[in-house]
Amino acid sequence: MLIVQVFVHVKPDAIEAFKAASVENARNSVREPGVARFDVIQQEDDPTRFVLVEVYRTAEDPARHKETAHYVTWRDTVADMMAEPRRAVKYGNIFPDENGWDLVES
Repeated sequence: MLIVQVFVHVKPDAIEAFKAASVENARNSVREPGVARFDVIQQEDDPTRFVLVEVYRTAEDPARHKETAHYVTWRDTVADMMAEPRRAVKYGNIFPDENGWDLVES
């Protein structure tokens, strides 16, 4: 399992558009066989800040994700919405084990 948290700071006038594009990307991402979870969360005290929590089954799955049409569409759509470059931090899971991650579909 590989967990990636992507920290995103968007321009204030792009909040709603960023949310819409990110939710669409997440809905498609959870259908990928290598994606266990893909959460889009927004900071309560600063609505211009988001975290994407991406849980991949293997270390190779993020690269596969970045080859999908929905990721490329998201990347290109949100590029000008960023107030600063996004940054990612990678983690290994401790708990739950790999069988404890829920697949979310909606």
